[in-house]
Amino acid sequence: MGIATVNPTTGLTEKEFEPHSSEEVQARIAESAGAATRLRATTYEQRAAWMLAAAEILDDEANSLAELITVEMGKPIAQSVAEVQKSAKAMRYYAENAEAFLADSPLQDPAAVGASQAWTRYEPLGAVLAVMPWNYPLWQVIRFAAPALMAGNSGLLKHASNVPQAAIYLDTLFERGGFPAGSFRTLLIGGGEVAGVLADPRVKAVTLTGSEPAGRSVASIAADHVKKAVLELGGSDPFIVMPTADIAEAAATAVRARISNNGQSCIAGKRFIVHTEVYDAFAVEFAERMADLVVGDPLDPQTEVGPLATRSGRDELAELVEDARDRGAQILAGGTIPDSKGFFYAPTIVAGLTDDMRLVQEEAFGPVASLYRANDREEALRIANQTSFGLSSAVWTRDEEEEGWFMKNLEAGAVFINGRTVSNQELPFGGIKRSGFGRELAAEGIREFCNLKTVWKA
Repeated sequence: MGIATVNPTTGLTEKEFEPHSSEEVQARIAESAGAATRLRATTYEQRAAWMLAAAEILDDEANSLAELITVEMGKPIAQSVAEVQKSAKAMRYYAENAEAFLADSPLQDPAAVGASQAWTRYEPLGAVLAVMPWNYPLWQVIRFAAPALMAGNSGLLKHASNVPQAAIYLDTLFERGGFPAGSFRTLLIGGGEVAGVLADPRVKAVTLTGSEPAGRSVASIAADHVKKAVLELGGSDPFIVMPTADIAEAAATAVRARISNNGQSCIAGKRFIVHTEVYDAFAVEFAERMADLVVGDPLDPQTEVGPLATRSGRDELAELVEDARDRGAQILAGGTIPDSKGFFYAPTIVAGLTDDMRLVQEEAFGPVASLYRANDREEALRIANQTSFGLSSAVWTRDEEEEGWFMKNLEAGAVFINGRTVSNQELPFGGIKRSGFGRELAAEGIREFCNLKTVWKA
């Protein structure tokens, strides 16, 4: 299947789309480059007005857009509505804060560098390519597009091929808000064509959210052409529970952390590492709550877990669980493919894991939790840090010294204490190790695709 909407709830193809021709791709790159020149000449005030108007459109169309998202990738409808609302909120955030984030910064003692004045300023780079995934088909794009456009850049989107209707919606959103034609353009192309777009001299930088192999490929191409890249790749986030934690609250939050977005989130808690003193109590509570989840049609408001987005994703997840089962792991909940249409997988907990299991070595992208027992905090930290990923982490403890110890020693882009990881426009987001480099969101996110220019005046 090429570029198409395949409803994961039914497994049926609802719409197919012709890829853009090479001529159309070239025309869209040219349009984006031209828009970048025009945007560079506009004011923050003007761009903010356009961004706020686009956010208003999102809010007005939240219900229909949410249904489109659910049909294309399967998340429960309430979560789709929340995604639309969160995206509009981020657009308003950057409309209101971009100018301050990118304000000139004067050197306090210009005489120290032999100048009468010296300062730094942020300037846009131009057309920026975004290669985006299907799991948050609106939010992943908006959290790049809102800051990029507010900085004066234009955007080109290569979206995942299984969410083409979301991509087409985004193609016109900003123009409908008032931005110049071409300020944001969707490219309906396959992954094999990304290299040619990124190599084009009119494209100045790239951001990618996706798999590690995709990130390696894009980073390599960007390096060949000496272009800025920001990568947000996979995650296998630890969720550590220590003896002083509120076990009932930790278990309830662990369920939400694991099954949000049907478990298809890079920053979801995936590896639940529990101190031996509270392991049994946590395991019972966790398993009961996972087993009680309502799995079904994501358009039904009562549904808590919908299907995985693709058949291949569901099958790969099942293979990870079966590999662990074959090697001696215990299945505390789930571990089955429901007898129904669509790409469903039962919410699952796997315990008794050993390092030779694929589930330990690879990211589980779906409602499957890995449960570990740790004898002390040092062992909990070792398990947490043994993965090649380093996106985010969570620690449950009411011991302040212990909080500080984990905060300092966890190898991750973020640490959430007594909560679960979420992305917020006010906080920088990104990882270390094989989870990528660079940051999205907050002030750091808008500065990624700007030239930090030093100015010296005699």
